[in-house]
Amino acid sequence: MEINILPPLPLSASYEGTFAYYTIRDRLPAILSKIADTVFRKKNETGEEGREDLKSIVGRISKLRNELQTDKPLIQIEDTRSDTDVWNQELHRREIRAEAPPSWFKSPWLYVECYMYRRVEEAVKMSKILTTMDVFEELKQSSFLDSQAATINLMMFLLETVKKLQKDASHQDLYKLFQCFVQVSLWGNKCDLSISGGSDNAQTSPLIEQLHLLEDNIIIDDIAQVWQCLQDAKSKSGQPGRVDIVLDNAGFECITDLCLAEFLLSANIASSIHFHLKAMPWFVSDLTQSDWDWTIQKLCSSNNLAMSKFGSKWKQLVKNGSWVLHADDFWTMPFSYSEMSHFAPELYKQLGTSSIVFLKGDLNYRKLVGDLNWDTTTPFEVSLQGFHPAPLCSLRTLKADVVVGLKPGRAKEIATKEKDWMVTGNWAVISFCSKVC
Repeated sequence: MEINILPPLPLSASYEGTFAYYTIRDRLPAILSKIADTVFRKKNETGEEGREDLKSIVGRISKLRNELQTDKPLIQIEDTRSDTDVWNQELHRREIRAEAPPSWFKSPWLYVECYMYRRVEEAVKMSKILTTMDVFEELKQSSFLDSQAATINLMMFLLETVKKLQKDASHQDLYKLFQCFVQVSLWGNKCDLSISGGSDNAQTSPLIEQLHLLEDNIIIDDIAQVWQCLQDAKSKSGQPGRVDIVLDNAGFECITDLCLAEFLLSANIASSIHFHLKAMPWFVSDLTQSDWDWTIQKLCSSNNLAMSKFGSKWKQLVKNGSWVLHADDFWTMPFSYSEMSHFAPELYKQLGTSSIVFLKGDLNYRKLVGDLNWDTTTPFEVSLQGFHPAPLCSLRTLKADVVVGLKPGRAKEIATKEKDWMVTGNWAVISFCSKVC
């Protein structure tokens, strides 16, 4: 007889001392203050109407910060964006289910944190002329520019790798190179501006040279299964298949993801790469279409040979359809991915055509596992709660106090090395699930 076990409770700021509590109490108000300061500094860059918009945005952000700090009930979103009705329906649904309006410190952390960033977008959307402004743009661009030395080092390595592959596509070290570029993409995730509260979090040292030092901090390493999955897909159809990458941060992390994608194509491991970006500014440093365009332009105009060469090449790959960009609203919804088939059935169907879906970063991981208080030994497949459109691989450095798939005793062992190990970004997982429903 099969026994259905109820999933654990969501992470929430209602539990004092948790990272969720610290986030709602300290980190999010600090981010909102930084947004208000950034917007206010733009007052001399626009005309009178623009200054009125900036004043309006700052006012709405300040009001939002006050609501958060005083644990006011969440209120409906008022703009006319395409997702507004879904957000308001979800707010109503949660109010009915809990018999009380959702609030910052009592409701699930994932929901209220997503809601905050949606309210930031609302503050911009309610403007008259500045409706497309990205309040995080300067931070993201500074992070990219401050990571130039590390970017050049990585892209020169990529250039040499591609040259070797052109001479010998069946390069004897192909698996090691695959492992290298996956780890590069993995550790690129340390550069997260939402964790640093918008403070400088650039990559300032060569990442390739650090990989061997970081290997012991990969506490789940399913890289061999990921490799086998891609090889099996190629064997089954006689040619490499589609690979999807659900992106996370702009800046240096984006560069690491593009380098992984370039390697997969150059090594004939993938035939096309489908990138999933955010449809609005999100969690400070998440990548939008505007960030993508700016990054490619910066690469193309660089004086560095590797940067300009790949910038031009990647621009062409988008044009010829080898690289495809998507920005579905679902990625900026408050739902766990187990709800995708209900709220975004077409997206779920699209992902089902992929040989493998890489999901980058901490927020994607939280949404994969529902941001629930799972025991650390819970199998990854169980925590997905039925989300299996295609084989999945999470590449994530830990910045929230949830992780699954560990062996018994492993969590305690790591805690002896670093007390707050789940939230520092110093530990990482390459978690794979092959099951497809």
